[in-house]
Amino acid sequence: MSQLPSLIVDELGYLPSEANAAHLFFQLVSRRYERDSMLMTSNRAVSEWGMVFGDTVVATAILDRLLHHSHVITIRGDSYRLREKRRSGLIQQRSVDKELEKLT
Repeated sequence: MSQLPSLIVDELGYLPSEANAAHLFFQLVSRRYERDSMLMTSNRAVSEWGMVFGDTVVATAILDRLLHHSHVITIRGDSYRLREKRRSGLIQQRSVDKELEKLT
C-alpha cells in the first residue's frame, strides 16, 4: 500500500481495533508521510483516537504525521442516510436522538 499515490481510509474507528492494529497503522502512515497522499474519514474526534487505537502514545504519533501538511474538514449533522430516512418518514428525529444518547 505504500506504493499507491493516494490511499483512502474510510470510517476509521468505526470498528474496534485489534491490539496490533495501531502499530501496523503507524507503520503505514509513517511510510507514506511526506511522500504520498492519504484521505481519512472518521466519525471519531481526534481527541478519541487514543481510545480508538487503545494506545495514546501511538495515536499521538499517528496524528502528528497525519495532521502535518493536512486539511481537516469537519462535517456536523446527519448523514445522508439518516436524512433520506427522515424525509421518507421511516424514522423520526426523537428516535435518532435516543439512539445517539445511548452511544455517548
